Amino acid sequence: MSTLVTICARGGSKGIPGKNIRLLNGIPLIGYSIRHAQAFAAKTGADIALSTDDDQIRVVAESFGLSSEYRRPPELATDAAGKVPAIRHLLQHEEQRTGKSYDTLLDLDATSPMRTLGDLESGLQILLDEPHAINLYSVNNARRNPYFNMVEQEKDGYYHLSKKPQNSVLSRQTAPSVYELNASFYFYRRQFFREPWITAYSDRALIYLMPHLCFDLDEPADFDYLEYLVRERRLGFDL
Repeated sequence: MSTLVTICARGGSKGIPGKNIRLLNGIPLIGYSIRHAQAFAAKTGADIALSTDDDQIRVVAESFGLSSEYRRPPELATDAAGKVPAIRHLLQHEEQRTGKSYDTLLDLDATSPMRTLGDLESGLQILLDEPHAINLYSVNNARRNPYFNMVEQEKDGYYHLSKKPQNSVLSRQTAPSVYELNASFYFYRRQFFREPWITAYSDRALIYLMPHLCFDLDEPADFDYLEYLVRERRLGFDL
């Protein structure tokens, strides 16, 4: 089985300027994902590819041993551009460049590095064990539940539960289980990219439930919190 590992990191982050190369406990943020990709590749023989439009990101990636001549097209590097089209474009480029046809693709999000090699191996196995599934994404248990304590406005102008349970839900513990994506990693079968999906929400998706803390970095406070956890060794695993 051949696997391509992709790391997509565009420049121009507005929430945290320079986020992908900002130092986290002395290491550029993207460096953690590159190291995870290299550890996974060492065990599986996978190839690694970088998608970026930013020369500074490219230089930092090279310092960690990940070189690339590929440059993400401008139309795939805007705030409104989806990630799946960017991955698809990179996959097509790498298959043309290498002459390979990859069976699976693993995408590591540079902005959500709280993962282990064990997470990646377990996630891949879950996907391989279900032959009809075409992708898998990492999640955590949701902190809020649409069956219990999430509301939205309806046409009458009043606010109601986002999802109507079949029976009354009087406590969080009795609500149906829901999960939130933590954006850390995504596995795709090659078939996924032969179909017209533009997000990871396919009709044959599986999840990998993280057994530990994991969240993506959207705001400066998220970055500061993760840096504290790493510096004080409070994550419970080595990042």
